[in-house]
Amino acid sequence: MFAKAEGLLRAMIGDQANFRPGQWEAIETIVSKKQRVLVVQRTGWGKSLVYFLATKLLRDQGSGPTLLISPLLSLMRNQIDMANKIGIQAFMINSANRQEWEVAEAALSENKCDILLISPERLNNERFQKSVLPEMAGRVGLFVVDEAHCISDWGHDFRPDYRRIVRILQMLPKGVPVLGTTATANDRVIDDIQHQLGEGLIILHGALDRETLRLQCIRLAKQSERMAWLVENLPKFHGSGIIYCLTVPDTQRVTEWLKRNGFNAEAYHAGNDTEIDRPALEQAFINNEIQVLVATVALGMGYDKPDISFVIHFQRPGSVIAYYQQVGRAGRAVDRAYGILLSGTEDDEIQDYFIDTAFPSIQSMREILDALGRHETLSFDELLSKVNIARGVLEKALKLLEVDGAVGTAYDGKPLYFRTPNPWQPDTERIERVLALRRAEKSQMQSYLDHNGCLMEYLLRALDDPQPKPCGRCANCRGKGLSRTVSHNLVIQAENFLKGISIPIQPRKRWPFGLFPEQKRVIPPELQNCPGRSLCYYGDAGWGKLVRSGKYSDGHFADELVEASLRLILHQWKPGPSPSWLTAIPSRRHPDLVSDFAKRLASKLGIPFLPVLVRTEEAPEQKTMQNSTMQARNVLRTLSVIGNVPSKPVLLVDDIIDSGWTMTTTGFLLRSHGSGEVYPFTLAQASGRNINP
Repeated sequence: MFAKAEGLLRAMIGDQANFRPGQWEAIETIVSKKQRVLVVQRTGWGKSLVYFLATKLLRDQGSGPTLLISPLLSLMRNQIDMANKIGIQAFMINSANRQEWEVAEAALSENKCDILLISPERLNNERFQKSVLPEMAGRVGLFVVDEAHCISDWGHDFRPDYRRIVRILQMLPKGVPVLGTTATANDRVIDDIQHQLGEGLIILHGALDRETLRLQCIRLAKQSERMAWLVENLPKFHGSGIIYCLTVPDTQRVTEWLKRNGFNAEAYHAGNDTEIDRPALEQAFINNEIQVLVATVALGMGYDKPDISFVIHFQRPGSVIAYYQQVGRAGRAVDRAYGILLSGTEDDEIQDYFIDTAFPSIQSMREILDALGRHETLSFDELLSKVNIARGVLEKALKLLEVDGAVGTAYDGKPLYFRTPNPWQPDTERIERVLALRRAEKSQMQSYLDHNGCLMEYLLRALDDPQPKPCGRCANCRGKGLSRTVSHNLVIQAENFLKGISIPIQPRKRWPFGLFPEQKRVIPPELQNCPGRSLCYYGDAGWGKLVRSGKYSDGHFADELVEASLRLILHQWKPGPSPSWLTAIPSRRHPDLVSDFAKRLASKLGIPFLPVLVRTEEAPEQKTMQNSTMQARNVLRTLSVIGNVPSKPVLLVDDIIDSGWTMTTTGFLLRSHGSGEVYPFTLAQASGRNINP
């Protein structure tokens, strides 16, 4: 069997290939001993080879198909191509390949599917439950849980849908082998996975040291300093690499800065498909058509480009485990690679946001259950219209409540949620325990930045590696590394670049669900806003900090912001036809803050300021409204137009835009009262909605 497996390995990846230490042991434990195995091995070790080769060997013995559950289906294309070389027929079922479902289901029924790859969310899909699971029940040859740390509360990337896997495991016939794989599990996570996957689990834990990596940590407080550092130091690296950022706006800013300085760079994040073509970027990067990919964690687990020569973090990740997983993208098939961790003043604020939003609040969970209790069923959009909760938070809350058995799902063309008879009590102890761990992980990463000893050894000890030792390669071990200082002139250039960016405000074209009857949700084109602009992101390294101090410390926006806005409007944006008058969003809490700024801007532009908007009643702060329906309703209920509205184009001014519904609704009201084109302009755009990958 070993000889056969070795032949298959070489057919997949080359005539000179040999098994790495531990690979054959894992395959043999699955195929010959039919046992449950957890493989904990470093990134790039070849965990996918284990389940593909085991699948081929089991199928040749007459076993049924493999069912593989993974959150990384979009990144498995090259792995599936390798599996095809040894005759493995692999099929995927996920939300992005609906047109291929029938083909996959037919292959299963005809026993022509060797391995079926699904996302964990499929386990709660009605069609999958009715059409696919019954077809596989009783004849699964191998059950694989890829990225098994996602099954654990303690894991850095816990996903509620992984809890459904435990139920499938309990249904498997006796003797069906099970494989879990992960590169990012310490002892605490391994213990939890062992509990989830059942008794008798064999742990195959390899050494996690990455022999080709050279690590270094550099603190540079300002974003402009780090951007200058990149321009100075990227030419020192050979080949291609990744720069990780924590927010979508940062990927866009860093990418544009690098392009202006002559680098071949592209941004990669989980934005709208119309913004970026992620599969195309992945392939172009693999083909070395892109030198630098500036990415959020959307480019994370499972991405396999073996010749990455550097991974630079523009900001500090939230945990050692997450950092190890990301920096491990580098150095898989090169003799020397670099992992450079930069860190700035915004890191703690961003990580605190992630921690604070890790779990939906208990109050939100109860409000969801109360809303469901008052109705037979509610769709997702109907729930949003009744509960003041963000869309992403509602998705997470419903998954948690479903797994807890408090919420059920019916289907009538779309999912409909209902309250089950099961009582529900929040597990506050577990939530506090996990949040305490997240805070401890943040502290551990802060300590890593200032660690004077071996950096690789620090990571290995945090990951409970069985044999941690000094690497002799990192900047601390060698006593030297890349420069920690940057050119003052280049920093000034970066600061000017940050101050010269303008951020588009795209007009909304449909009202959110529940505001108007379905047939009236389209906003007529003649009542829509024109594309607008924001001067900066709130609190960022350009004008953002000046906006924050003006709003919350000074109670007055500085003349510098008026001048910067003037330059943006007249020399960068140049809206046409040009606005003939200006008005501002009124506020009862700060009645003079925005209007004073708007009057000064109008004077500089040489157009009149007309206060045609009034608040009819005290409204909750818009930032406390958590979804589109609540945000738009909050404005419509409390804002009115008074006096004569000129029929000419208008510049509509506010200090900060978040969801965009204040501007959309106000523009709709102005156009409905006879104004010309409405051009939204704000000093800043809130970055909270752009923090996620």
